[in-house]
Amino acid sequence: MSEQSPHIHSNSPPGKVRRIALIALVIALVLAVWGIFSRVTARAALGKETAATALPTVVTLKPSHSPAGEDLVLPGDVQAFFAAPIYARTSGYLQNWYTDIGTHVKKGQLLAEIDAPEVDQQYSQAQADLATAQANYDLSHTTNVRWQGLLATDSVSKQDADEKAGDEAAKKAALESSRANVARLRDLESFKRVVAPFDGTVTARNTDIGALINAGQSSGAELFRVADTHRLRIYVQVPQPYAAMTAVGTSAALRFAEHPGKDYPAPVVNTADALDPGTRTLQVELQVDNDKGELFPGAYAEVHFKLPADAKILRLPANTVLFRTAGLQIATVGADNHVTLKNVTQGRDFGTTIEIVSGLEADDNVILNPPDSLADGSQVRIAPPPPAPAPGQQQDKGKPS
Repeated sequence: MSEQSPHIHSNSPPGKVRRIALIALVIALVLAVWGIFSRVTARAALGKETAATALPTVVTLKPSHSPAGEDLVLPGDVQAFFAAPIYARTSGYLQNWYTDIGTHVKKGQLLAEIDAPEVDQQYSQAQADLATAQANYDLSHTTNVRWQGLLATDSVSKQDADEKAGDEAAKKAALESSRANVARLRDLESFKRVVAPFDGTVTARNTDIGALINAGQSSGAELFRVADTHRLRIYVQVPQPYAAMTAVGTSAALRFAEHPGKDYPAPVVNTADALDPGTRTLQVELQVDNDKGELFPGAYAEVHFKLPADAKILRLPANTVLFRTAGLQIATVGADNHVTLKNVTQGRDFGTTIEIVSGLEADDNVILNPPDSLADGSQVRIAPPPPAPAPGQQQDKGKPS
């Protein structure tokens, strides 16, 4: 018998093998596409996250309104209603003084007497010169009257009569000069009595008996200083933004360290109506009654002006402003998270907060601590507000556990 080779037949038909290979290929392609897609998606997400992280994160706040009826506190310089240094009008030696510091004097009251023997001698000489001038005038007048009578009868020449008339006129002029000199020296004699120019209090005495007195303000120190303190003047330098609010009639209150808890009403009675170009301030004058003598000239006073409420004036923290070449600016954020730089006008500076007079709206979102690199139109990311404290957390804060 001949051996025949066995025929080996596959259990799987060829079509089934091809289907399996096709499925495997499709799965491989899907996996490849999925891998590429996931990488592209991850890269795009990473790019968005990187771009979002690159945006500056800012904190915003709303401006607040100035409180109604707020005080404007400024330093005040207290001065007497009238104050005058008393100088000597004649030279000599102080013979006596009658008033010391703190003495209340009346107008015309004698403060001191000056011994001026030279003035006395000059006054006596002037009186003698006046008597001589009077006698010369009387003689020339009598002579002129007689010569005018003789001229009427042609007993003397016209020339001689005119000479007598001229001599009388010259003697009359010399008489008037002598009288004026006597009056001048009489005034110098009266200046030996130093008197008070008005009712007040002697606040300084800078002389003593026997002291050499020189006439005139620039020739020596003042003898006395007299001040009228029944009413006091207070001078205040008001900054330019509030100059219009401190017109005549504006009420204010004065506070002194030596009188704690007590206010002294003092209205504005005068203003300079012009700003000092060096300080940009307006000088105003207030007056206060001092009949009881509680206040002293030269004192320091806190002047409290009650300012009217102004709804247009808003406040911001001091760390919201930018100082740039364009002027004072603030950075606001709109609904599209883009920055808008606004020029503003500053009012009062309270240290931690400042007033914004113009350029700011009440509903603006203002950036707190804006970076110097912030530009107009740049995009930012607004940080979420801090979470509100839980009920009772604020009360328990700081208590020992």
